[in-house]
Amino acid sequence: MRNIVFTGKGGVGKTSIAAATAVKAASMGYRTLIISTDPAHSLGDSFDIELGPTPLKIADNLWGQEVSVYGDLSLNWEIVREHFAHLMEVQGIKGIYVEEMGVLPGMEELFSLSYIKRYNESKEYDLLVVDCAPTGETLRLLSLPETFGWMLKLMRNLEKYVVKPMIRPLSKRIGRLHDMVPDVDVYDQIDHLFSSIEGIVELLSDGTRTTVRLVMNPEKMVVKESMRALTYLNLYGITVDQVVINRVYMDEVDGAYFDEWKTIQKKYLEQIERSFAPIPITRVPLFKREVLGLEMLKIVGDLVYKGKDPIDIFFHEEHTLITKISEGHYVMKLRLPFVFDNRMEAKVMQVGDSMSVRIGNYQKGVILPLFLAGMRVAEAGYEEEWLKIDFRKKEPSSAPT
Repeated sequence: MRNIVFTGKGGVGKTSIAAATAVKAASMGYRTLIISTDPAHSLGDSFDIELGPTPLKIADNLWGQEVSVYGDLSLNWEIVREHFAHLMEVQGIKGIYVEEMGVLPGMEELFSLSYIKRYNESKEYDLLVVDCAPTGETLRLLSLPETFGWMLKLMRNLEKYVVKPMIRPLSKRIGRLHDMVPDVDVYDQIDHLFSSIEGIVELLSDGTRTTVRLVMNPEKMVVKESMRALTYLNLYGITVDQVVINRVYMDEVDGAYFDEWKTIQKKYLEQIERSFAPIPITRVPLFKREVLGLEMLKIVGDLVYKGKDPIDIFFHEEHTLITKISEGHYVMKLRLPFVFDNRMEAKVMQVGDSMSVRIGNYQKGVILPLFLAGMRVAEAGYEEEWLKIDFRKKEPSSAPT
């Protein structure tokens, strides 16, 4: 199954481009599902129909869905929610705030990721188009699997080695403790939810199955945010295979009022072409009317892809390169464009056989291959658009005299 994820700064027309891609693919015979993971859904508005939390058929070979965290909570999180409510009541807290405690930070993104994995496993569709929330939320979604990975491991170990053999038997004799210890069902539901996204990192970073397409307008703030987005996506090993510049003033747009706007756009169009190359870049004009409904979405889809197949992978590059310099000396290079442009700083930390790289507010863990695990990070620095990390063989400790 092919996955295409659309993201971009809020208001750039990302949903319209995602919907147009789904319409184009469906018209070519691909069984296509488009889902929105944006809490402020506008996907249904784009098709000019009402979508819900389950797939709804829009046209031949085309289905749409708007992911709802509250609908999923009642199905997949109710036991845990009730436990939170009970804990609050034990502490004397009652009312609406108790219900809100059941919605933990990251829950919406977590359920969205579980849908992506679920549809890939079902193989019911040929293409999954994901209309993501604006860039910041998208990056948080992509970083969640790593964040929750260690939490899942902690929860499993806590239940297996602490709660089950020690605390639960003790709680049967201590009433107040019994009120606070989760039942087995609570752990089972937490485990089920976290397990539902296991393997999603591999799926999203598999450039043969999943790619991201960046949508932007030719404006300074939008271009800057798109640059940061590409840096972070590369950090997570996720392939961006197309840039779509939306709402471009074409030459036929006349009138003195638009002359200055066209001059401004021309400057940023040149910057985008120069900065994001060699990623393929497509321009979509500002239309005379709203892009709503299947007819307009078909026109946009034809313009974006012309004679191309929308599910093709338009670009691929390696994000990580490892080179042997000499015996006991290797160099790992991570492609991180625009770090200098956005004045971002990389921090590299090695712990045992793993390494973490932090850029701005985002961090990526890297499990080192065996031949590097026994080495140490000697130095790290930038070389053009690559973060270059030197690994050298650890010097043997001096024997005590």
